[in-house]
Amino acid sequence: MTNNAAFNASVCIIGILILTIHVVNLLTKKERRKDENVLLIFFLFTIIHFATYLTFTFVKAYSVTGNAYIIAFYTVFYVMNNLEVFLLTRYAHNYMGIKPNTEKALSIVNLALLSIFVLLDIINIFTGIFFTAEGGEYLRSKTMIVSQGYQFVMFATIFIVAVTNKKLNAREKTAFCLYCGLPLFAIILQNIFKGYAIGYLSIIVAIEVLFLFLNVEKNIDLAKEEEKNKAARIKIMLSQIQPHFIYNSLSSISTLIPLDPDKAQAALDDFTEYLRMNLSSLTEVRCVAFENELKHIKTYVSLEKIRFGDRLKVVYDVNTTHFMLPPLTIQPIVENAIKHGILKKLEGGTLSVKTYETDKTYVVEIADDGVGFYIADVDFEANKHFGLKNIQYRLATMCGADLAVKSEIGVGTTVTVTFPKERANENTTR
Repeated sequence: MTNNAAFNASVCIIGILILTIHVVNLLTKKERRKDENVLLIFFLFTIIHFATYLTFTFVKAYSVTGNAYIIAFYTVFYVMNNLEVFLLTRYAHNYMGIKPNTEKALSIVNLALLSIFVLLDIINIFTGIFFTAEGGEYLRSKTMIVSQGYQFVMFATIFIVAVTNKKLNAREKTAFCLYCGLPLFAIILQNIFKGYAIGYLSIIVAIEVLFLFLNVEKNIDLAKEEEKNKAARIKIMLSQIQPHFIYNSLSSISTLIPLDPDKAQAALDDFTEYLRMNLSSLTEVRCVAFENELKHIKTYVSLEKIRFGDRLKVVYDVNTTHFMLPPLTIQPIVENAIKHGILKKLEGGTLSVKTYETDKTYVVEIADDGVGFYIADVDFEANKHFGLKNIQYRLATMCGADLAVKSEIGVGTTVTVTFPKERANENTTR
């Protein structure tokens, strides 16, 4: 085996071993993000890519290869190069979280260019526009650089999108820029040191940069976010389970015991369930089905109706429940509407809980015809109004939901929570 063949084989073996470790790491994770699923496919394909080139290296080193074999292999080789860049571009789009319309347009361009260059690679078999073979040796054509056109365009696109993306931090931008720059630099070196798989070596280095700068960093950031979410859940839970609420609920149940034992028993069951669901939310790190949150809402409302009777009326207009949300996010909004809106009026009022869906979203509306308030006068940053800012934070970070509040003095308040279906479906499949 020649020196360059030994070098190429070593690069492929090292690459396969490193990528296998990353694949095992991703496969053994309890939960994978959407971008990690795409990254996993990218890693698996790259392993196949390296294994293909490794096989070719050994075959060429220890047996006689004809022109047809050389042309067939390098055709597969160039097609796989383009497919690898295609998968990398998909991963970049998923990771960066670019706008749906922009992502759709870039995906169409990506697929169209890939198709064109794969077709050109096939046409090369019959025309030799990129390369040919003589005497069992690979020979480049003068237009060889054109075959790299797809890769140049996609690397440039990723580079531009990464640099201009305001959501990415400096480390993330650096990782994508290095991944785009290193292979291009390697192509130049490979033209100087012909026969050596410098391009594959650059891919290994670039992948390690990508994995360490992006995936590891992302997991650290998610761990920090989870700590914030946990603190927010605790703060919300403590704001609800206050001594006066426990006292009032138990007092109402105590009053019911001699008057209506069955109703008192039902109320006690509701109270127990209410406490259980609040406490269980402290350890729940994932989104839950809306049905669970709706059950919690109804349990809370039933306890309040024991105390306030006809002063509190509730209308449920639930048209969809097939989505996920962070636990203990809608129920506190209901509680806020009752205590700070409806019960501030002597005659009470009506609470409305409504859900519906559009083409791209699930929507939850909590409305009351209570006293209302001036938005500008309320400090949502403080613990007032059940830490609405904490709820908003959890909704945004855990499922990309948007929370909007509208209120008018003497008319009432409406809180609208909008869940993107893309994120809701992602949470469902986890």
